Amino acid sequence: MKQKFSFSKRLASFSFAFSGLRVLFKEEHNSWIHLFLATSVLVLGIWLRISILEWVCLVFAIGFVFVAELFNSAIENICDFISPEKNTVIGKIKDLAAAGVLFSAITAFIVGAIIFLPKIVALF
Repeated sequence: MKQKFSFSKRLASFSFAFSGLRVLFKEEHNSWIHLFLATSVLVLGIWLRISILEWVCLVFAIGFVFVAELFNSAIENICDFISPEKNTVIGKIKDLAAAGVLFSAITAFIVGAIIFLPKIVALF
């Protein structure tokens, strides 16, 4: 039987998402690299006074990388749960998930280069 909608239960469900973020930063070392780079990019954006549209692009690019890292971590964890021993199919799945993170990071780098390179070149 379906339960009635409860705003307080929906609000409480956010705790699961925040728990996932804690796991990400506690267990996934690459997330710290992403966080450092994202912070650096945000500081650079403030310093160079980028436009609103450029901010939107950066926020999406940064979010894209973190979402990819979260999905990659979830896939790796479920793969390790299903098959703790070495397995070529599981290895292929994990490699594909890692490639997703790499692709998102390359995309974010290109977005950052498009936004920042002309501004940095103009400074010199």
